[in-house]
Amino acid sequence: MQLDEAKRRFIEGWGTLGSAWGVSRTMAQVHALLLVSLGALSTEDIMDQLQISRGNVNMNVRALMDWGIVRKELRPGERREFFSAEKDIHRVATLILKERRRRELEPIMRVLSEISQVEPSATATAEETEAFTQMIGSIHNFAEFADRAAATLIKADENWFLSTFMKLMRPSQP
Repeated sequence: MQLDEAKRRFIEGWGTLGSAWGVSRTMAQVHALLLVSLGALSTEDIMDQLQISRGNVNMNVRALMDWGIVRKELRPGERREFFSAEKDIHRVATLILKERRRRELEPIMRVLSEISQVEPSATATAEETEAFTQMIGSIHNFAEFADRAAATLIKADENWFLSTFMKLMRPSQP
């Protein structure tokens, strides 16, 4: 398989995977393109390679920057902005985990905490209330476990020793 075809297939596959992660296909494709690009790309480069509009590029690049996995590069004498992706996949995974934790896990944990203590209502029996409370408690316990696991992984990346150790444990590149 030639490089151009391999890049195209990777970008398509990453886009499909992105949909499963809860991000737009186009956002994942922009990220994939920046991941496999040797240097930083301009908005026009991204538009041309993915055949998407300027607005679509701008919206998705900004979202990727908010996630911390893409950064803007300014070049002296250039009016255009250039964008590059974080290339350390361990770091990318950590940044994605941190953002998903903030956007998804923390809000549901707040809701679960708020509704964990309920009292029977005029239309609910004590048995229904107990079953609801037990289920919410189980979900809350699992969410707390997931939050602790995410926090541990994020902290490991922030800790130089553990981060270095994790990099050493990764399989070597061919």
